[in-house]
Amino acid sequence: MSVQSLVSRKKKSFIGLPAPLGYVPGLGRGATGFTTRSDIGPARDADDISDDRHGPPNKKAKEEEKDEEEDLNDANYDEFTGYGGSLCSKDPYDKDDEEADAVYEALDKRMDEKRKERREKKLQEQIEKYRQERPKIQQQFSDLKRDLAEVSMDEWMNIPEVGDARNKKQRNPRAEKYTPVPDSVLTRAAGSGTSNVLSEREQKFGGLNTPYGTITPGVSTPGTGTPGDIDMKKIGQARNTLMDIKLTQVSDSVSGQTVVDPKGYLTDLQSMLPSHGGDINDVKKARLLLKSVRETNPKHPPAWIASARLEEVTGKIQAARNLIMKGCEECPKSEDVWLEAARLMPGDQAKAVVAQAVRQLPQSVRIWSKAAEIETELKAKKRVYRKALENIPNSVKLWKLSVELEDEEDARIMLSRAVECCPTSVELWLALARLENYGNARKVLNKARENIPTDRLIWISAAKLEEANNNIAMVEKIVERALNSLRANMVEINKEQWLKDAEDCEKAGSIFTCQAIVRSVIGIGVEEEDKKHTWMEDAESCATHAAYECARAIYAYALSVFPSKKSIWLRAAYFEKNYGSRESLEALLQRAVAHCPKAEVLWLMGAKSKWLAGDVPAARSILALAFQANPNSEEIWLAAVKLESENNEFERARRLLQKARASAPTARVFMKSVKLEWCLGEISNAKKLLEDATKHYPDFAKLWMMRGQIEEQGGHISDARDAYNQGLKKCPHAIPLWLLLSRVEEKTGQLIKARSILEKARLKNPQTALLWLEAVRLENRGGMRNIAQNLMAKALQECPSSGVLWAEAIFMEPRPQRKSKSVDGLRRCEHDPYVLLAASKMFWSERKIAKAREWFNRTVKIDPDLGDAWAYFYKFEIMHGDEDTQASVHKRCNAAEPRHGEQWCLISKDITNWRLKTEELLPLVAESMSIPT
Repeated sequence: MSVQSLVSRKKKSFIGLPAPLGYVPGLGRGATGFTTRSDIGPARDADDISDDRHGPPNKKAKEEEKDEEEDLNDANYDEFTGYGGSLCSKDPYDKDDEEADAVYEALDKRMDEKRKERREKKLQEQIEKYRQERPKIQQQFSDLKRDLAEVSMDEWMNIPEVGDARNKKQRNPRAEKYTPVPDSVLTRAAGSGTSNVLSEREQKFGGLNTPYGTITPGVSTPGTGTPGDIDMKKIGQARNTLMDIKLTQVSDSVSGQTVVDPKGYLTDLQSMLPSHGGDINDVKKARLLLKSVRETNPKHPPAWIASARLEEVTGKIQAARNLIMKGCEECPKSEDVWLEAARLMPGDQAKAVVAQAVRQLPQSVRIWSKAAEIETELKAKKRVYRKALENIPNSVKLWKLSVELEDEEDARIMLSRAVECCPTSVELWLALARLENYGNARKVLNKARENIPTDRLIWISAAKLEEANNNIAMVEKIVERALNSLRANMVEINKEQWLKDAEDCEKAGSIFTCQAIVRSVIGIGVEEEDKKHTWMEDAESCATHAAYECARAIYAYALSVFPSKKSIWLRAAYFEKNYGSRESLEALLQRAVAHCPKAEVLWLMGAKSKWLAGDVPAARSILALAFQANPNSEEIWLAAVKLESENNEFERARRLLQKARASAPTARVFMKSVKLEWCLGEISNAKKLLEDATKHYPDFAKLWMMRGQIEEQGGHISDARDAYNQGLKKCPHAIPLWLLLSRVEEKTGQLIKARSILEKARLKNPQTALLWLEAVRLENRGGMRNIAQNLMAKALQECPSSGVLWAEAIFMEPRPQRKSKSVDGLRRCEHDPYVLLAASKMFWSERKIAKAREWFNRTVKIDPDLGDAWAYFYKFEIMHGDEDTQASVHKRCNAAEPRHGEQWCLISKDITNWRLKTEELLPLVAESMSIPT
């Protein structure tokens, strides 16, 4: 059988036939179809069967399949329904849906915030626990990092180089072996006579000298042999020599000693300094842009200046100098370019540049000033200025700079010439007047007024000159003439400007001049009905600027216009009390009571001033005169009683009180009478007076309070209870009476009764913070903490802006929640002293000393009358401050003389402390205060 027949027998029947529909080669073995760029349509998946094998699809089934598919395209995404839509996706999104979504969103937000702090705290604890179990590498080596501070420089330099730990040769280095150099190598080196420096010819032509001439790659020269005849050994030696030169210049030798070029060393280091911190691309762009500007408009000076400064910033100072000198050639009439060139040039070159600039611009003041500035010797500076004044005799600046270099006599001569050249310069005239004697100074100022009739400073200087020479009568006249002359020359009189000048005169020591100015200008531009208010504001402004004489002059002028205004006298008296002397205060008060005899407070201030000075008879005489002017004044009677009782004249005080009860029987007079007897230990007399007083004034709550406290002090609890109950029948709105009655019941163990009394008090006096506060404290003292918390919540609902309640609420919270509670309290009552005091105590308890001191200062500044704040502040400074801070707080408290505060009143109103003053009460109250925890 032939070979051809065997092949035909093995041939398959499908060879050469087209593939059936849907056939994919290798599909049964897991292969997939693919497409090329020339194909159209997507590639098939492994389980994707061609649609050609099936009939046309059913339209209905196709629509159902299309509905069931979920299109995940971004264009199909909806904010509310997602990708596939929802059951209600076809319905419109109306207002009810929006409200429902808002409610659900609010609920989700509320549920998220409900345990947010607990969740965050738990997460923080988990993180800390995880960090303790698996600390960071940074934390593991933190102690070693701290120890690096103790490493010396020698130890640091001896740290070995870090090698590759994976390299066995670096991990276990072998000891270095030193093999002697064979003699043959030394002989060859000596015979070859190699040099480390290339000759000029070698550097010029770039070739190498060989036995056959110079060999240059690619060039054939006559007289050279064939390549085969060239001594390749010599070429190799020369190549090694070149390589050795280059390597020794840029790298270290084996021993670690760097080969340094001694000539180029400093230059190389200077070029390595980072003279410009910007991007080099930005520098190139800026340089290109400025070059374009220079070429487009070479007569534009800022372009040359900017180009020079760019080169200066980038460290190319010589290029900057070249550019700026080119700019001087292009713009010879620009003083800015010349000044920039003088700045960039060193030493003598700068002088040369300035000399060229002066030749180009002989009228430039700035260039002449620069020329004098460059000079180092004083004589040369004077010569430059005089040369400048020859060219520019009317320059005030040059005259001033020149005069500053001269001594007094030469300066006077130069100023005489200066005012001739610059007759409109006020500064030169005034400087000349200061250097002249009294007679010549008057002549100079008169000439100045003739030349400059519209300037006020010349007139003011003339007035100060007269005052300095004790010619006080002329000061007022000069100021009046000044105002008239300026008005005649159509100059507007600005009151604020003149008052500022008056303050400057006071600072210069010209008191009469400042007072004359104030008297002359204080009424300018002020309406009749605004005079009092405006003048008081001006006086306060002067006092704020420490211009006390100006303020005193304003008060004096206001009192001359309104002599019967008690408020102005009071303000002036308080000003003298704060900034003046005792003598000035007493003199003012003496004039005040002469004009306002019915003003009781003025009489009392005068008597107190005399009393504090130790002059008790003078204080008595003032009060006697006050009795004559105000025979039935309660304040004066009580002041006289206090004066006598403070000076141990108790019998005189009793007689005065007896006369007062006869001539001016008021409730306060009775109260002071009872208190005096109580303080002196005459309890029976006090009770008699109380019975009489309560009959005449049953609605004065303090009488009932004193009656109950006297009974309570004697141990008669039932009588004290009866006194408080009787007082509450007459005075149901007296809050201290309710508090005293409640505390009496609490002391006797009647907690329920005390609670009911406070509840009854709250019913009769709604929205009273002190009653709520006492109820909360009652429950806390009784151990009912939960009830106290509920009461505090109700109290804050009824009195949301009460500072005492918020202050108590802050310290009822656990320590972690106090800060948030204090933030809420400060938001509700921002400037309440009790909340500020609570915040101060909170910082104190957290040992934040600086912040606590800041908040204590803020508290006593807002309400200096709160004694508790001063006491806490003083105790704080005793524990955490020094002697200076303690003395400062003590002094400020004495000046403030606080009268209120729960603990302060508790100690100051104690009968045993009735004669103690503020400076003695402060340590007692501070000692009774507990340290906040």
